[in-house]
Amino acid sequence: MPRQPRLDAPGLLQHVMARGIERRKIFLDDKDRKSFLERCAGILEETQTQCYAWALIPNHFHLLLRTGPTPLSKVMRKLMTGYAVTFNKRHKRSGHLFQNRYKSVICEEDPYLLELIRYIHLNPLRAKLVQSFDELDRYPWTGHSAILGYSKNPLVPSEEPKEYKKLKEPKEQTKTLAEKTIEDLLLHFGETQKVARRVYRDFVEKGIAQGRRPEFQGGGLVRSAGGNKTGLLGRPKEEREKGDARILGTSGFVNEALMQAGEDWEKSYRARMPLEELIKKVASQFNVQEKSILSASRKRNVSDARGIICCLAVNDFGYSTAEVGRALGIRRVSAAQCVARGKKMLLSREIHVNDKRSVFHWDDKELDLRD
Repeated sequence: MPRQPRLDAPGLLQHVMARGIERRKIFLDDKDRKSFLERCAGILEETQTQCYAWALIPNHFHLLLRTGPTPLSKVMRKLMTGYAVTFNKRHKRSGHLFQNRYKSVICEEDPYLLELIRYIHLNPLRAKLVQSFDELDRYPWTGHSAILGYSKNPLVPSEEPKEYKKLKEPKEQTKTLAEKTIEDLLLHFGETQKVARRVYRDFVEKGIAQGRRPEFQGGGLVRSAGGNKTGLLGRPKEEREKGDARILGTSGFVNEALMQAGEDWEKSYRARMPLEELIKKVASQFNVQEKSILSASRKRNVSDARGIICCLAVNDFGYSTAEVGRALGIRRVSAAQCVARGKKMLLSREIHVNDKRSVFHWDDKELDLRD
């Protein structure tokens, strides 16, 4: 299934993740980590992109960003491409460093900002890069220690961009965006720095018992039966039904985020029909038995029905070819070929029922596919 287009708009909170190709390490030593963070610091300040949380794991990284006037795609391209070039040159390698493109999930701020900060900063402990929470307090490769003041914030650039220097009066001291971001974050926990840091640390420590949070890893509310529903238990039905894999939040926030990013929910997502029901309906329209569709039969009307099922499942209801393949008992690559076959039939009007050209009915709509 083709990837959905990225969603982005100024001011949106985004959880960004990227992994090394074939799950290989993208950070081999501390020099690599410093190189990544130095590059990240300069780019974030230059583009006025806030970073609330970050964690470097040997084969991937997490960032919690609020985009500014510069699109997230441009920020990440500069960061990842620049780092990959430096990494390859230093380690005398060539080829791609990262696995596919980065993954980003837009997050609703009120329920998820603090939860995601806690989740991201506990990553080194879950990955057993540190053995205790006390050790995490001083671990330099996550934002947790910088918030507590145990280490210098590496996202504060060593040099300000030239354009900012020109705007400042001589001897004027201004805080960097990274410093302001930590100050804003601590205000959620207390009015004084000392109290806020103590309350923040207690909040993060309580998250250890929660373990891994699948709903933070792959996008929030799901409407599809094939999606991950771990984070939806106990939510109202209307909130379970509207969602987008690129957005973590309530139904209202999903709509708002899509509109803010220039997308119309109703045009981009339909109610998702279970695959079993889809197979049954198409089998009925083609006057074939369901077991024939699920068999290895190559009869034309059976193959045509299979193609229509795959095309509708992927293009209308958002299933992946892997999901469709499992439902039909065929390989993913075969399901992808069926999608193309079904699309071609719909476009060319080559629909056959019982080896005769016919009318194909769908959801009370009659598509006259006869010449």
